[in-house]
Amino acid sequence: MRTQGIQTTTELEQSITAAQEHLLSIQKPDGYWWADLESNATITAEAILLHKIWETAAGRPLAKAEQYFRQHQREHGGWELFHGDGGELSTSVEAYMGLRLLGISANDPALVKAKQFILSRGGVSKTRIFTKFHLALIGCYRWQGLPSLPAWIMQLEPPFPFNIYEISSWARSSTVPLLIVFDKKPVYPMGFDLNELYTEGINNVRWELPERGDWSDAFLWLDKAFKLAESFELIPFRTESLQKAERWLIERQEVSGDWGGIISAMLNSSLALRVLGYDVSDPIVQRGLRAVDNFAVETTDTYWVQSCISPIWDTALSVRSLIDSGLAPNHPALIKAGQWLLQKQILSYGDWIVKNPQGKPGGWAFEFDNSFYPDVDDTAVVAMALQDVQLPDEALKRGAIARAVRWIATMQSKTGGWAAFDIDNDQLWLNDIPYGDLRAMVDPSTADITARVLEMHGLLSSRDNALAQRYASELTPLRLSNGLRYLLKEQEPDGSWFGRWGVNYIYGTSGAVSAIALIAPERCQIQIERGAQWLTRCQNPDGGWGETCDSYKDSKLKGKGISTASQTAWALLGLIDAAFCLDSAAKTAVQKGVQYLLNTQQSGTWREDAFTGTGFPQHFYIRYRLYCQNFPLMALGRYRQNLDKFS
Repeated sequence: MRTQGIQTTTELEQSITAAQEHLLSIQKPDGYWWADLESNATITAEAILLHKIWETAAGRPLAKAEQYFRQHQREHGGWELFHGDGGELSTSVEAYMGLRLLGISANDPALVKAKQFILSRGGVSKTRIFTKFHLALIGCYRWQGLPSLPAWIMQLEPPFPFNIYEISSWARSSTVPLLIVFDKKPVYPMGFDLNELYTEGINNVRWELPERGDWSDAFLWLDKAFKLAESFELIPFRTESLQKAERWLIERQEVSGDWGGIISAMLNSSLALRVLGYDVSDPIVQRGLRAVDNFAVETTDTYWVQSCISPIWDTALSVRSLIDSGLAPNHPALIKAGQWLLQKQILSYGDWIVKNPQGKPGGWAFEFDNSFYPDVDDTAVVAMALQDVQLPDEALKRGAIARAVRWIATMQSKTGGWAAFDIDNDQLWLNDIPYGDLRAMVDPSTADITARVLEMHGLLSSRDNALAQRYASELTPLRLSNGLRYLLKEQEPDGSWFGRWGVNYIYGTSGAVSAIALIAPERCQIQIERGAQWLTRCQNPDGGWGETCDSYKDSKLKGKGISTASQTAWALLGLIDAAFCLDSAAKTAVQKGVQYLLNTQQSGTWREDAFTGTGFPQHFYIRYRLYCQNFPLMALGRYRQNLDKFS
């Protein structure tokens, strides 16, 4: 590890070569890249809960999760959403539950310490809805205190103003099975209670939804009406609705057993099958349980479960970083990766067709198997990755890219921007319903994904005019103009852009600057300069960039945090792509940033413990373990391509 030194071309070349060699060394035999996704302890606790409810723990290494929980408990006694957050209440309660499910006594020193932390934060009564839901399943919370989820929601279909397709894909795939579970309100006692975690004492708990003191309290009155109707068994279309929900989730199970490609949908669907009385030996149940196993990570001493898996995302970013850093387009590793990606294109219809009936399939998902939920971000990155790889069948590749771009074009929302999985999924009031306390019930347009689409168009057009003409009838100048207008409108007064899917303003600003610099450098030079100036102002004294996840809570923290490799690379990518209009201060910042990456590289890679990926702002974060490899290599490669602009 270098700690000081003057940046030289030799240093740069050596760093790029080492990073390339490391990345090539971890490519899977089939051609893809895939690294673990770290989130927080709740995922593992909920997976253990599922197996305890199904009585399928035997033969699975769940006992190793004890060490995982112990390793991730912090000195204050709690567990975190992201490293260094000071501990989070709901996460800590679920980790505590996980240890109790594994047979650990409440008198264990770790749990005594955890109890003190939990009580100091308000106890179980202050936790989120989903934590209370998981406790209710084992009799440690009363269903009475949870919001109603009437099954008749399944009967509401478009064009009715509200239906299941007005909530985000991740909320939809997780909620439909819960319509079944919340209707039955099952309890599976585990031989213990968690009364010690109620600050007010179990006899003083108010089993009700908390008031917020604003307009959203109207939902509480509606919830009381639902509960009253339930008490008199006045539930319209109950049987038909439950059957419809069951059919819906069965139809959406992948052959691999997955639901929605996310662990919450998989766990909830498996719970729904248990509630419906499916036998554990039923093939549908077995496939679902195996899918959860496939998300698990077992080491010699530990066991934990990922919230999602990212092979397509990891592969596309790896290909782009290798190409940007100068690896030959026909390198065998890139050919293998490109052919693997082509095989993963989704050519069947998914949930997106409900609000986008004119679209035709052609997207890619995030995971190995997720045919109902391809996403715009993955599809755009894969299209760019494939464009720069030279494959044996170039015609097939171009056809796949054209199909992908056409699908993306039809996924544009009325705002002019693009969202992740759906179009016009933007009824923000849904974030205020009691059930939606993670405030992630919808999937509106975002600056970062819109920027990705515009970047894709710019790159494909610059590389292959014939290909651009093939999809021009779909991704028309009007669509592009509307997308650019949306992106410009999203720029903040200080010049930055919000980052929905990466932490946070550094991510959003970098992507926006790169995209605009590619497709409208002269027309939008002022906006580019403002974004570049903001990035420059955020640089840390060590030459790197960093931003805390807390910037989602407090905008005063935007662009502030300990330097990380991925966030430094994001800032550099934006600045390098805007090199044509940078002032001397910004160019110096780029050189310092590159030096930071050179100084902190170790054995061809970079170490990064920080969570720089975002699931749900303020509530769920992800540590992508290849981010600190792909983005620095990409940044160093683009810097080398533009050395003359920084000399």
